[in-house]
Formats: sequence, structure tokens, C-alpha cells
Amino acid sequence: MDQKQIAKQMIQFNKTAFDSSFSAMTMVYEQNEKMFETFLTQAPGLPEEGKKAVKDWMSAYRTGCNDFKKLVDDNYAKVEEYFNKE
Repeated sequence: MDQKQIAKQMIQFNKTAFDSSFSAMTMVYEQNEKMFETFLTQAPGLPEEGKKAVKDWMSAYRTGCNDFKKLVDDNYAKVEEYFNKE
């Protein structure tokens, strides 16, 4: 088998593994986000600025994850493009 073909298959396997792992991580995050939302609405002793801080943190985490996913996808696309040129 050609070395180039082996490298393409390895990259595709790694991309698939990353996508699956990221998807699982996203599902866990979404469940935790729902749990925190429920907790925040039912916590009368927590001040509003504390609730806002938690919501901001969750929003920043989601934004960071989305940015990371986009960056990884872009770089996989560049690698695939490189192997398709030759």
C-alpha cells in the first residue's frame, strides 16, 4: 500500500476519533448546562451577580469549545488538502 494512502487513512481515523470524542464531550456539557440552569433558578440564596458569573462562565466555555472545534476542523482540512495535491 502506498505511504500517502496510509497517511490519509491515519488522518481520517484521527479526525473521526476527534469528532466522536468532541461530540461526547458536547453532550456531557449540555447535560451539565441544563443541570446548572435548573440549580440557578432554584437557588434563592445565590445572589444575582453569582448567577450571572456562572452563566458567563458557561457561555465562555461554549464559545471556547466552538472556537477550538473550528480550529481543529480547519487544520484537518488543510492536511487533507495537502495530501490531495500530491
